[in-house]
Amino acid sequence: MENKKINYKIVSPKIPKKLDEFQSFDEDIQNDDFFEMRVISDCCIENQTAEHVNFKQMIFRNVIFKQIAFKGLDLTDVRFENCDLSNVDFNEAIIHRVEMIDCKMMGIDLSESTLQNVKFGNCNGRYASFAFSRCKQVNFENCLLRNADFQESDFNKVAFVESDLQQVEMPGTKLKGIDLSDCEIDGINVRTTDLYGVIVSPIQAVSLSRLLGLVIKN
Repeated sequence: MENKKINYKIVSPKIPKKLDEFQSFDEDIQNDDFFEMRVISDCCIENQTAEHVNFKQMIFRNVIFKQIAFKGLDLTDVRFENCDLSNVDFNEAIIHRVEMIDCKMMGIDLSESTLQNVKFGNCNGRYASFAFSRCKQVNFENCLLRNADFQESDFNKVAFVESDLQQVEMPGTKLKGIDLSDCEIDGINVRTTDLYGVIVSPIQAVSLSRLLGLVIKN
């Protein structure tokens, strides 16, 4: 019997069907500001710096985030669709029941963040930073994560499905039970002690053998 790829059930954002819709977002965001129950679409949010901003029950659709730094951001029941979040600073964010679908998130900073019930689908997350983050029930599906940083992260029910993890940094991140068998992992940087229990394909096992100092003879 063929083993089925592990893909954890993620609780979807709890968003009401009827929300006020806006095609602009011109607020000057301040520390501790709270926004909820809106659809923001087809606009650019730029040049904003604040701490502990809270977005709840919202949809961002076709939105460009430019020069944004929201340290300690709180996202609850939020969906991002076809958004550009490249190089935004969401350091120390709390992210719960959130979906990022078809998003560009190159260089996004989610280091030291807490993520639970989060889905990344078909996203470009090259050079993204999840360093020192806590991830529980998080799925990365068909994502480009080349050169991303997951060092010293805490994984609990995290799945990578058909994703590109080439040159990813994962030292100090325990990979027990993580199935990487359908991902590209050439050049992945991990510690040998963190590989215990990781699930890989036979070809990947040969590639990872170099980390163990093995010499494979034909």
